[in-house]
Parts: sequence; C-alpha cells; structure tokens
Amino acid sequence: MNESKKRVIVGLSGGVDSSVAALLLLEQGYQVEALFMKNWEEEDDDKHCTSAEDLVSAQKVCEKLNIKLHTINFSKEYWDTVFENFLVEHRLGRTPNPDVLCNREIKFKTFLNYALELGADCIATGHYVQNAYHINHHQLHKGQDPNKDQSYFLYTLTQNALSKSLFPIGHLDKPTVRKIAKNAGLPTYLKKESMGICFIGKRNFKQFLNRFMPTEPGKMETPEGKIIGQHDGLMFYTIGQRQGLGIGGQSNTDNAAWYVVKKDLERNVLMVAQGKDHPLLYKTSLEATALHWIAEIPPQFPLTCSAKIRYRQEDVPCTLERIDAATYKVIFKMPQWAVTPGQSVVFYQHNTCLGGGIIH
Repeated sequence: MNESKKRVIVGLSGGVDSSVAALLLLEQGYQVEALFMKNWEEEDDDKHCTSAEDLVSAQKVCEKLNIKLHTINFSKEYWDTVFENFLVEHRLGRTPNPDVLCNREIKFKTFLNYALELGADCIATGHYVQNAYHINHHQLHKGQDPNKDQSYFLYTLTQNALSKSLFPIGHLDKPTVRKIAKNAGLPTYLKKESMGICFIGKRNFKQFLNRFMPTEPGKMETPEGKIIGQHDGLMFYTIGQRQGLGIGGQSNTDNAAWYVVKKDLERNVLMVAQGKDHPLLYKTSLEATALHWIAEIPPQFPLTCSAKIRYRQEDVPCTLERIDAATYKVIFKMPQWAVTPGQSVVFYQHNTCLGGGIIH
C-alpha cells in the first residue's frame, strides 16, 4: 500500500518521543491520527500520577500537527493483564517488570486491536527500536542510540504485532529527537522523561504496595546466620538492593555497605551481606522460563548469543541450553551481578533481539 494512503494511529503519551514519531510520519506522507491511552485510575486527590497533564500535552501536540486525537481508558485491561500479575509476582518474592507486560498486553495487543477497529492499517510508537524484515519474518533491532535502546522491554512482540507497527524514531538519538521537536515548535520538546513504574509514579513504593497486599515482617540475617535486623516484608526488597535496609553501624563489622543477596521465602528471611563484590551477589548461570522468540520459531540449542539481565546493561556473551519444555539455562562467560528473579533476560545476536524470558 502506498504510504500516502496508509492510515496510522500513533500512541501519543504526551512526551517528546511519541510527538516526534507523529511528526515524522506526517512528513513521510502517512495519514496520521493519535490515540492517548489512560492505563491507570488515579484517585481524585492523587498528586503522583500525571495522566491529566500528559493528556493536555498530547492535545497541544495534535493541535500543532493538525491531527485527530482519540482517547481511550484501558485501566481495566491494565489491571487484569498487568497489575494483577505485578502483585502475584511480588507475593512470590520476585521483582517483576511491568513495562514488559504492558508492552505485550496493552500497547501491542489491546491498543493495536483498538486501532485496527478504528480503521488503521498500523500503529506507531515512540520506542527506540527498529523494525526490519528479513527473508520471511520480521525482526526487532536495537535502537540506534545505545543509551535509549528499548528492545529489552519489547522482546515479547509477536510477528503479527511487528507487521503492523512502526517505530519512526528508532534510527535517531535522543538529542536529535529533541532538536526535531524544537525546530517544529512542538510543545513537548523540553518535557522531562517519565521515570519509574507508571502506576506508582513518585509515591513511596512501600506505602503503595501496602494498599494492595499485607506485609509479613521477618528476620534479616547474614550468610553466617547472624540476625542483624528486621525486614518489613520480602516483597519490598530486590537482589542487590543497598538503600533502605536500615542496618548501618553494626557492631563488630566494618563500614562496608550492606546489600540484599537472597530471599529465603520458606523461612521469610532476608539475607544481607557486606560489600558490592560479595560472592553471593554474583552468578555464573540462571534458569529462565516463559521464553518467547520473536521469530516464533525456537533456535537450535545450545545457542551461543549475548544477553541482558537488566535495562541499559551491556550485552554479555552466554550460552543458552534447554533443560525441558519450559525451562532453559543461561550460562554466562563472566559472572553476573545481582541476578534478580522476576526480571527479564533478553537475548541478542549482534543488533537483533531474538526474544527472552523470565529469570526464575
């Protein structure tokens, strides 16, 4: 289909990235409309969510670009498919990544289906990734800007979603995106980036989780079994955490910082140790489940590739072996720091994101 005839709906967040995505598509001749998604129901007195401000920004961008803005509330879908999972994972002592699930369930499923119902041929977002077609399938490539590449959060995309998705800014770096926005007079060109989990915003994490699940305080122990404090509930802590432990100044210890090294769910014990380089913080392998392959055809195993266990980490060489139908073992060439159950491990070959899974 000729691009000038293609109708695309851009997921407009009210930020600079999606604003420039819409602008670039217009310049390329697409018929562009926008959709603002509300994914979380704030309380009337909630000062931490910015959806109202973001909507105003999206409206101003659409006025500037002279494109139609649709608005939709996906809060129920978000609760059912993302937030419930977030709570379950925390109850199990893991540290989930809701951004990964939001992309899979909301942006590239619920939003995509809704846009198609509105008559769109495809959707577009302001993600820093690139879509490529190779031989007979779509590939997800890293964004050109290594500091902004978001393929880590998009490894669950399907062939269907990729075939109907555009990423107009994936070949640009962030300073260039801001410059384009400024030159075009877009009101979002100086807007700060949103950080953290969308439904928590700037509020206190512990206070937020306490609204939805009971706490189970317990003992804080060293690897040698010495009790040195109390934890507020295992769900509040993550492997490698240093801040907020409240155990500084212990007698008969040096001044090295304390880190969370393990969660003992059976005994409800939080294990902590001193020093960022403590051996318990390093793992040479991990097990992963719920693997998804973007090509939708599993590779041959064992697979030599590279992986990330967290966003903005450099790719690290590894070998992926299949244990059984549901479980895989990732063996790293070099020990990895703070491998965190519930987070994602994402696999790459050079610039191509192969897929990923959940650290078990």
